[in-house]
Amino acid sequence: MNPRQLKTFLAAIRHENLTRAAAEVNLAQSSLSDQIQALEEELGVELLFRSRQGVAPTPAGAALKAYAEEILALNDEAKAAVRVAAGRAETSIALGTLETIAAEKLAPWLSLFGRQNPDLGLKLKIGGSGELRAQLQHGLIDVAFTFDRGQQDERFATRHISSEPLVLIAGRGSQAPAFESLAALSTAPFVATETGCVYRYLFDTAFAEAGVTAPLIVTEADSIATIIRLVASGAGYGLVPRLAVGPAAARSDVVELPWPGAPPTAALVMMWRRRRIQPEALTLLLQSASEHLSPVRPADARLRHAG
Repeated sequence: MNPRQLKTFLAAIRHENLTRAAAEVNLAQSSLSDQIQALEEELGVELLFRSRQGVAPTPAGAALKAYAEEILALNDEAKAAVRVAAGRAETSIALGTLETIAAEKLAPWLSLFGRQNPDLGLKLKIGGSGELRAQLQHGLIDVAFTFDRGQQDERFATRHISSEPLVLIAGRGSQAPAFESLAALSTAPFVATETGCVYRYLFDTAFAEAGVTAPLIVTEADSIATIIRLVASGAGYGLVPRLAVGPAAARSDVVELPWPGAPPTAALVMMWRRRRIQPEALTLLLQSASEHLSPVRPADARLRHAG
């Protein structure tokens, strides 16, 4: 087994499609198929079920998946350790985060960090929560900032940054009523992100923890900024992080309504991959975050959502 074969194997599982997997790893589909077939011949087992609908891991493929991820992570870590020992450590660091967090929470701190470390390059990548987790896992980013979903993964260290309140918003001209209970609120139309997004998870959790059926989603949007604009236009209500509402409220587009009961909050966390030897750039970033962005807390502390 070599890293190239394992990368193509994992790409095939991730996309459930050989054509899309080949595009990710910059190979012709025939070359990707050859690599996976060679891996299967070496191991003496079939790793993927193949059908017209795509591919899926066999039980043997599912068993290999976890090891393949660990092998590739260790491979990347070994390369980084060799570069450090040779005095050729990375001079840049890649961060991944949600768009709202980047604009409203991280920008001042990243500006300060850049001034304090002018020789260190910063790369900021915006993506969804699932995408960020995958990028962190595959070494495409060094740190991810996202809202916690209570998922425990021993491969990652986690630090709590802040507890961000979520707020109920409506269009300012909608003459929205004050809802006396979550049951009453559950009858209102809402605009929300798609299922699988961390914001949608927080929305569904706010009602599930109260034992109330979640409201009807009349429109799905892929960003909080778009949701706020749709709410301002009268498309429905929204449950969004307060840190994203400020600019819209200043324009008198939306109004914040009282939440019936204890207002829900979201735990903002930073995550990074555990390594035997931590890159100097990451060490500097973590130290800066502990001094200027959040108090230091025990890594992997179990976080809980209010609300």
